[in-house]
Amino acid sequence: MHYKIFKNKKVLTRIVLLQTVFLLFQFMLVRTAICEEISKPRLILVNQNDRYRLSAGDVIEISVWKDEALNKQMEIPPDGIISFPLMGDVNTAGMTVTMLRDTVEKKIGEFIPDPTVTVILLKSVSNRVYVIGKVNTPGQFAIVGNTNVMQILSMAGGLNPFADKENILILRLNGTKTIKLKFNYKEVEKGESLEQNIVLNRGDVVVVP
Repeated sequence: MHYKIFKNKKVLTRIVLLQTVFLLFQFMLVRTAICEEISKPRLILVNQNDRYRLSAGDVIEISVWKDEALNKQMEIPPDGIISFPLMGDVNTAGMTVTMLRDTVEKKIGEFIPDPTVTVILLKSVSNRVYVIGKVNTPGQFAIVGNTNVMQILSMAGGLNPFADKENILILRLNGTKTIKLKFNYKEVEKGESLEQNIVLNRGDVVVVP
């Protein structure tokens, strides 16, 4: 009798152990799948809330659902005019991704009833700011999100010893005119007049005399 109880306990122990190992194995599989999903490269998807304007050099993909023939990747040329089957030429200048999608849907809708069009921004090369003058690494820099003056100067390697810290300028195109915005590095460095440390726009030029 005691032998049977002992034997049953051993069987139960093995069953519990096997179940534990099985659960751990499932957990590891799920964890691995999640890690792989997180590590996958992501496309830059732009939704209706974004205000990014397409520019020359940007790479986009236009596709029409259930029609592989209407799937095309392209780089926006300097004149901003792209071509796509059934719609001819479209000037993308000043358009957001959403505006371009709506335009494509409208034009293709003349040939295909209720088309579902997707426009994806695959690569943006136009979000650049330029830093010139007395910095350690002058040049053009890609900006992502809200990049301010101090951050872009850091990206340019900081000011060199001969820089005029009090008379830095930001040149900004406003319509057809260029405006000058002053920046005093010494004040901002001390935590003063922080309103000068503005968020930069695409195409801004930071001049360090």
